[in-house]
Amino acid sequence: MAESRRIELDRGAAITALRYAPPGPATAALVLAHGAGAGQSSDFMTGFAAALAARSLEVVTFNFPFTERGKKLPDPQPVLESCYRAVLAHVAADRGLGAVPLFIGGKSLGGRIASHLAASRDADESATPAWWDQLHGLVFLGYPLHPPGKPQQVRVAHLPQIAHPILIVQGAKDAFGTPPELRLFFDVLPARTDLYVVEHGNHALEVPKRSGLVQAEVFGQVQDRIVAWITKTVASATHADQLPRL
Repeated sequence: MAESRRIELDRGAAITALRYAPPGPATAALVLAHGAGAGQSSDFMTGFAAALAARSLEVVTFNFPFTERGKKLPDPQPVLESCYRAVLAHVAADRGLGAVPLFIGGKSLGGRIASHLAASRDADESATPAWWDQLHGLVFLGYPLHPPGKPQQVRVAHLPQIAHPILIVQGAKDAFGTPPELRLFFDVLPARTDLYVVEHGNHALEVPKRSGLVQAEVFGQVQDRIVAWITKTVASATHADQLPRL
């Protein structure tokens, strides 16, 4: 059962967040933002959050302001970024969530906003936010490289500023960017990037029945891969911290 939380934003506004706790000690905390088409209560978001929590992650989802208001048109990017930062500040201030390595990301739009936060760190560059010290990596579920049918309109200018490891889970048939298109831009980044391809998958990582694949099994494999990647990333960072300084 997810725990509901209210997170205050600017000017008296607030959004709802949900915390999915693991059955035992947490490997890490993962903050997942929803996409433009559906909020944190969608089957995709609740299914992934619960499954990842069952696999030892603390998972936090939340609604962007436009979703909280029941609107379909996303807020301007600065509003989305400010909301995400407020959630991260809340997570960092929580004695349980803030004590484990942090990963951020999301589905489609949510992942893109997370990428901007990781690239810019914070709107106030004079101070390092508490969540930044815990940040270990990013997880994108269907990264929106470009609008459908407009491959020339790529959104990549900020990507070279990301310093943390990245995991991208992308459908092979994603209209917002196929795996080969993503590799053109992500393979040359300073940050280590791993790409997990869902064969026959679309932007929502859904596979057609004619593929012969079982959707639940496909999602389960994705969730296993996410947890394995996060576990390996945490272990690598811990090992690096334990190496003697020369």
